[in-house]
Amino acid sequence: MSTLVFVLTVSFMTIACYAAPRGQCKANRDNSVSYSGFQVWTITPHSKTKQINLMKIIQHYNLEIWKETNEIHEPVNVMVPPRYQKEIRLKLEEVKIPYDVEISDLQKAISTENPKTNDSAVNSKTAHQMDWTSYHRLDDIYGYLSFLADRYPCRVQLLNVGSSYEGRPLYVVHITNSTSPDTPAIWIDGGFHAREWISPALATYIIQQLVEEPRNAELLVNVNWYIMPVVNPDGYEYTHLKNRLWRKTRSPTGSASAKCQGVDLNRNFDFKWGGPGSSSNPCSQVYKGPSAFSEPETLAYSNFITSKSNEIKLYLTLHSSGQLIMLPWGYERNTFPSDYDEMLTLAKNAACKFRKFTYKVGNKVDLLYRASGNSADWAKSIGIKYVYSVELPINGFILPASNILPVSQDFFRAMDVFAAEVSTLNAS
Repeated sequence: MSTLVFVLTVSFMTIACYAAPRGQCKANRDNSVSYSGFQVWTITPHSKTKQINLMKIIQHYNLEIWKETNEIHEPVNVMVPPRYQKEIRLKLEEVKIPYDVEISDLQKAISTENPKTNDSAVNSKTAHQMDWTSYHRLDDIYGYLSFLADRYPCRVQLLNVGSSYEGRPLYVVHITNSTSPDTPAIWIDGGFHAREWISPALATYIIQQLVEEPRNAELLVNVNWYIMPVVNPDGYEYTHLKNRLWRKTRSPTGSASAKCQGVDLNRNFDFKWGGPGSSSNPCSQVYKGPSAFSEPETLAYSNFITSKSNEIKLYLTLHSSGQLIMLPWGYERNTFPSDYDEMLTLAKNAACKFRKFTYKVGNKVDLLYRASGNSADWAKSIGIKYVYSVELPINGFILPASNILPVSQDFFRAMDVFAAEVSTLNAS
């Protein structure tokens, strides 16, 4: 494991608003967090020495990493508070590490990321507000799921599998054309991390394509689909209302500081819980929680998937960003499931379908970092055959809504490959 990635996975990682000294992050009149003056830099170390120097700078200023890598010569994206920009620029120039300013004012990028929509304008033909030209609030997403269940009752079931900490329902959409109990299934989820808006957008796009596009009917032949667009609804709503870059849940942690609220759901599963790549510090972005499945979201999620584990043959969990399709295990380096080569072959075949974006395919630790207690490792541990964690395009969490359709349309091409393989397997 590279020195840089080691630091990323074990050091204190907090959201930049709170990592910055007092006064660096300001609140707007509605008490939402402003990232005015923050920048995102793309920094490329071209040697091991420069990688170590960059690691020291990141550690010294407690910078938040937006894109991590295991490879020398590959860029690292970091968020830089206004107060430190001059100092860090000088330090990088001193050690001759090149950088580019990817986003010159983060708040301006946030303000223009999502076009304003008319909340009162309901499409008279469809009775819902969903589209894939903007990012939508939870009510729009859930309203669309309800619409589909009402409009297509023989094909769509809307399953309430539990409630979030703040009492929001946790919905799974079941899409099927089969009456056989032996029909294998594909699981897809999005929205584990609240700020990764592209993942719920893609998940809902897949739902729309499976249900409302007749040309995709063959994807329902001998395959059932379970799709959970928003695993972390409390955090997702919080990113729309208060802090665009919030990552975790909104459950209390016992800390008096508001910045230390919430758990990283993707470190809260019981398989290898608490190992490398997670933290016991409530202020960390990768806080594992007080115990495995401490969060109502992960408990409901795991209970439902476990109840369908004989049926589910392929598992996809959608994150951003980085253009990666990652395979278990993610808890330790050089550790692989016995059928890793089969999983790798299918993932590579799927990646070959993409036209607009290029994805790297491989082991999670090799491509990114260690992450004990993650959902994909857990899914594999309970016997699901094909398990993948996906980092979607493009670099960073602030992805203009104009990218939703290009990303979604390109990724949907892989559904043919996944469905064709799963259709050959029997639920048992």
